[in-house]
Amino acid sequence: MDKSDNLNGQLKLRCPTAEDGYPVHQLIAACPPLDTNSAYCNLLQCSHFSETCVVAELDNEIVGWVSGYIEPKQPDTLFVWQMAVSEKARGRSLARKMLQHLLVREVCSGIQFIDTTITSDNAASRGVFKRLADRLACELNESEFFTREKHFGGQHDDEHLIRLGPFKIASIKEEE
Repeated sequence: MDKSDNLNGQLKLRCPTAEDGYPVHQLIAACPPLDTNSAYCNLLQCSHFSETCVVAELDNEIVGWVSGYIEPKQPDTLFVWQMAVSEKARGRSLARKMLQHLLVREVCSGIQFIDTTITSDNAASRGVFKRLADRLACELNESEFFTREKHFGGQHDDEHLIRLGPFKIASIKEEE
């Protein structure tokens, strides 16, 4: 699969490059309530983890981002760290399309599960993963993961572990 597939004529999904680090950082900052990481962290994600991240471009502007990695102790599990979609690209199911684009890459050929963490009030992300689980015909389970008091010193809402799977990569088709 070509990593620069065009969708809807103008929308392009691809692996990020180091040059995308700062624009990704700006996109995340423009999508509250997402947690912002340092620009350096986003630069590392775009370079060291490019094969398990996705940027979406619309008219040469980055309008979508998914960061993830294959869990070292669970090589059948993709951990989705963060998703961001700019205001101008919302309503196109872009987050789900980026996830599907990522899952059909060769690097994800052994993936059977997706893990992510989501706060209880993040209805948009919960909806994306619910629809993806439906599309993959797999279970979606939720459990406590990082708690406000135990892990965040009372400074951040609880993050619940959302787990999709098992599923078969062969059953995933990227949308055009």
